[in-house]
Amino acid sequence: MSKQPLVWDAVIIGGGFYGCALAVFLRQNGHRVMILEENSDLMQRASYVNQARIHNGYHYPRSFITAWRSLVNFPRFVIDFRECVDNSFEKIYAIARRGSKVNAYQFKQFCQNIGAPIRPAPTPIKRLFNADLIEDVFTVREFAFNATALRELMHNKLTRLDIPVQFNTTAHHVEQVDGDQLLVSLANGKTLRAKAVFNCTYAQINTVLKNSALPLLPMKHEITELALIEPPPELRELGITVMDGAFFSTMPFPAESLHSLSHVRYTPHESWADLLNGYRNPYEYIASLQIQSNERYMIHDAQRYLPALSKARYVRSLYEVKTVLLKNETDDGRPILCREHYGLNNLYLVMGGKIDNIYDVLKYLQQFATTAEQEALEINHDKQ
Repeated sequence: MSKQPLVWDAVIIGGGFYGCALAVFLRQNGHRVMILEENSDLMQRASYVNQARIHNGYHYPRSFITAWRSLVNFPRFVIDFRECVDNSFEKIYAIARRGSKVNAYQFKQFCQNIGAPIRPAPTPIKRLFNADLIEDVFTVREFAFNATALRELMHNKLTRLDIPVQFNTTAHHVEQVDGDQLLVSLANGKTLRAKAVFNCTYAQINTVLKNSALPLLPMKHEITELALIEPPPELRELGITVMDGAFFSTMPFPAESLHSLSHVRYTPHESWADLLNGYRNPYEYIASLQIQSNERYMIHDAQRYLPALSKARYVRSLYEVKTVLLKNETDDGRPILCREHYGLNNLYLVMGGKIDNIYDVLKYLQQFATTAEQEALEINHDKQ
């Protein structure tokens, strides 16, 4: 490993997928980058505990921009991370007859409008559903990612680019020093200096801001449950989502060779908004809870629409904090959060609601990323 600088070009707080991908991007553009991760490995929290869905637009018929960006980013993600992609199953979207916020015709028109592939599901698949409760069933193009394989890939990228990671390290707060430099104070009493700091801590973004005496963002946090099941044989090679409202999804979770089961009504156990209900540290709070699984309610309700789920075997549940911006509670959108110079010069806040949003983040930060390359050219020119 090369000698570490006294002042880093960029310190990234958070070793989730976004933090790692941003570090790779910045390093490839000439920056000297350090990652701080409070866990013992990369991608241990929200980057792992999610539906592992690679979105292609279908999930957001009430947010055209989010759907469109997913459709644009989908093929690029599938190519760039091909060794982590599971496309061995058929993806099915079913529209409920009652209670859905879009009907089957509207869903089909929405997909056609954004250019997302959609066709009627084969009759044997349609027969898996309760026709009294399901209006129509479609086959679409959507994949899953293997979070374990993705973590290993990011490890390899960071190693190859000589990007150091300090594990078991919590960044407590950030402050401005010496003009535009930033000082990152760690919970262990040590400090790091950087020209720029990227807060990529997802649910902990407000925690770092609070400790830094900076204004909190209007974020909502949910304590969520992702149930892992062994599906019956007839569902093993299918990923199924029933739309659009208080319904459910079950699809392959490649990292554990199981299926996930999530339910809009029963996956969230409780929620709070930092600016409305008072701040609490999300990870400390979830660690203090003794959560009783809602898996029986998920399966009981979902099997009304998909009777074969009654034969599924529940294995275990994963619990995590899900964080969204309050303004997206009504339209179901999942835009990226990118704030620059937030209260301090060169302090950046970065958060995305979906894994494929990473390309929107990198596009937004392209101007910052190229600064180092431009400066290097100017320095070399001066030396000549």
